[in-house]
Amino acid sequence: MDGSAATALSDADADLVAELLSGSHRALARVITRIENRSPGHRGIVSRLHEHTGGADVIGVTGSPGAGKSTLVDKLAATYRDRGDTVGVVAVDPSSPYTGGAVLGDRIRMGSNVGDMDVFFRSMSARGQLGGLSMATADAVKALDAFGKDVVIIETVGAGQNEIDVVRTADTVAVLVQPGSGDDIQTLKAGILEIGDVFVVNKADMDGAERTLAELEEMVHRRESPTAGLDTGHHGVDAPGRSDAPGRSDAAGENGGDDADGDDADGDDGGWTPDVTRTVASTGEGVDDLIAAFDAHARHLRESGEIEETKRLRYAEEIRTLVRADVGALASAEIDRHGGVDALAESVRRRETDPYTVAAEIVAPIEACVERAERDADEAE
Repeated sequence: MDGSAATALSDADADLVAELLSGSHRALARVITRIENRSPGHRGIVSRLHEHTGGADVIGVTGSPGAGKSTLVDKLAATYRDRGDTVGVVAVDPSSPYTGGAVLGDRIRMGSNVGDMDVFFRSMSARGQLGGLSMATADAVKALDAFGKDVVIIETVGAGQNEIDVVRTADTVAVLVQPGSGDDIQTLKAGILEIGDVFVVNKADMDGAERTLAELEEMVHRRESPTAGLDTGHHGVDAPGRSDAPGRSDAAGENGGDDADGDDADGDDGGWTPDVTRTVASTGEGVDDLIAAFDAHARHLRESGEIEETKRLRYAEEIRTLVRADVGALASAEIDRHGGVDALAESVRRRETDPYTVAAEIVAPIEACVERAERDADEAE
């Protein structure tokens, strides 16, 4: 079966896509359900929607549990609506170990936006992925984008350094930290802090907020200029780990962006230095400034051309993920054809064979198909 056949649409699914593109929220909900359940035909739906994507600003909101992500996302959505933007929210919840579904389900977390049809909220399962994001989440973002949402917000589980997965889906990443999180900052500095475009001290009305803000600013400063404070005579080196993050600048140490006070600090190279800002999500304090930081980063991505590289890297990773999943499914089917993994493992235990031989036998038919396709292609030329 070729790729076009794998993504072919039935008449019913074609009608569903048409309804979504015409603005039907019911069709949008049905499509996301199909996507989350990985129902037959969902790939064809997402494939058809792809050409209609690219208009939404995609924002990832991550951080440790208890940092106030849900409340802040609620206020962000309300503020975006106040200025006339339509909003989609995908809240990634922990997976149920029994059903794979979201533990918290479609809980009501968007109190400020109840009844507003231009705010579409969906709670989805992380499906066991430590990073809190799954392929289904990325596809749901595409559906919201194709639907015409101006802003799509992804709220992640909050699983520490593994939240790096959010980079692969979001254009702008906001990392939330609550006051008194000094130990957390030290723990996360080599992981989640590497991915942020904007850092937010939420619950800034609590004791310790100023200290946490200062610690974050220092951490960002050192991330962007690892040699800061050292008499090395060298500046602007790459921050460790930053250049490897999908969709991020390869010259992190030379970045320049808006500083914590909102002053323009863009460097001559047009790079981006993460903002550090503060909010009180429960009251909405600081949310306007946070959105201004998001807007500034989105503008930087467009004007610098970095958004195109971001997308290229994102799609490259998506292709790899899909291919790995598909090849894995083929291998699983071949394992079943050989009697199942338990039977194969028992043969290995009895020293009748070994893991390498088993793996080679499982892969052999797949390899033969690839080689045959290569021969056919060569002959066609």
